[in-house]
Amino acid sequence: MIVDDPTAHRSRWHWRTLDNAAGGLALDLGLYAVSAAFAAITAVTSTLLPHRAWGAVAAVGYLLATLTVFAQILLRRRSPTSRLTGLPARWAVTGLAWATTTLLPLAWQSIDRAGGRTDRAQEEVLVVEHAGSRLLEHGTPYLGPDAIAALPPSEQLMGYTPYQPGMAMFGLPRALLDTWWTDSRVWFAVGTALALALAVAALRRTPATAGRTATGQAANAATRRRDAALLRGVQAATVLPICALTLATGGDDLPVLALCLLALAFAAADRPGRAGVAVGLAGALKLFAWPVALVLIVWGLTRRAGTRVAVGAIGLPVAALLPALLVDRDALTENVLRFPLGHGLVTSPAQSPFPGYLIANALPAGRLVAAGLLVAAGLAIAVRLARRPPRTAVATALICGYGLLAAIALMPTTRFGYLLYPLALLTWAPALHRPVDTPTATVADEPSGRSTST
Repeated sequence: MIVDDPTAHRSRWHWRTLDNAAGGLALDLGLYAVSAAFAAITAVTSTLLPHRAWGAVAAVGYLLATLTVFAQILLRRRSPTSRLTGLPARWAVTGLAWATTTLLPLAWQSIDRAGGRTDRAQEEVLVVEHAGSRLLEHGTPYLGPDAIAALPPSEQLMGYTPYQPGMAMFGLPRALLDTWWTDSRVWFAVGTALALALAVAALRRTPATAGRTATGQAANAATRRRDAALLRGVQAATVLPICALTLATGGDDLPVLALCLLALAFAAADRPGRAGVAVGLAGALKLFAWPVALVLIVWGLTRRAGTRVAVGAIGLPVAALLPALLVDRDALTENVLRFPLGHGLVTSPAQSPFPGYLIANALPAGRLVAAGLLVAAGLAIAVRLARRPPRTAVATALICGYGLLAAIALMPTTRFGYLLYPLALLTWAPALHRPVDTPTATVADEPSGRSTST
């Protein structure tokens, strides 16, 4: 018998106590109230005009959600069984919050931008749309180093497309028609919503039980726990301010994140081939999905399905790279390798004060020190994967979440916005418990999961 780690058991109990307070409404109230304050502060203090515009609209949306949840808590005290305070009602409030704090400001900024406002989009939006135009005209989304060098110095940064070739697909609508709904953020939102809807459907189609011999009552309780965890995971990927702000003003990270969550949902549903395709699509958009793909391949190997995962996880990004490689190899190398590594004609403006950035700029040979720490963290994760490969989707999500958190902290050039990846992955993990899982987990595999006997 493998005994549970008491510390992990206690921390899990504390989180469940907080998450379940007032039927989940207490944490909902805190999420929306803190988010309203964040949006209001952003509207007043941000130096980025698209962020200020988002904050002005989102603060009202979060405030409405806060007041709605507060009313639900009061109603629950008077009528604990009211349908207006149950899980379906919480889903409805989450949908309303996403519409008012993300979709509404996104549409507003897109319409203003189509009307001539130049301060209604972050640079990522323009970069992706330019990449779409180049893909349509030249067969590659990338400018070569000579073409970038020929641009005025103030425009050279915008000449780079530091994404994988698939990201240019979101810029194709604007290349074909110049109107508000061809703004790349609109299509980022469509892709995000579609991937999340598929992820929720995949998890809900898998019956949640408390074990192979569970009674009907226990099975219903397990289903409610799973659905509540799923709601929390969706909130982390939609209404959490770091996600809402990113999608409304820039947006390129959200479809990548949503596809990674979809891949983990397919893994939890024991669909390794589909998991590989989902994470492969994410990897064809951005490098941030590649570590998730590697961990999922290791998960697949534990189920004798590593090849099925790898076909999509590796094959799709490679297939996306091949046309750009054949059209202009130098342009691909300059944009996808040299620029992200800091060897382009200009450097990335990503300079959030995480440890890696501070070390790189404060110490002699700081970039080498930061790079060494990043490599050391990668080796530690590799050793963990080799010694204790993840056998469940929960363990896979936890490794991906903590691994990306370490990488973001140690990268010499990074942004606060990248934290949306580990935050969403870690919050998503509790919704991934398999239908035959028992209530506890092995220490070796899932720190917050179940125990097994041998």
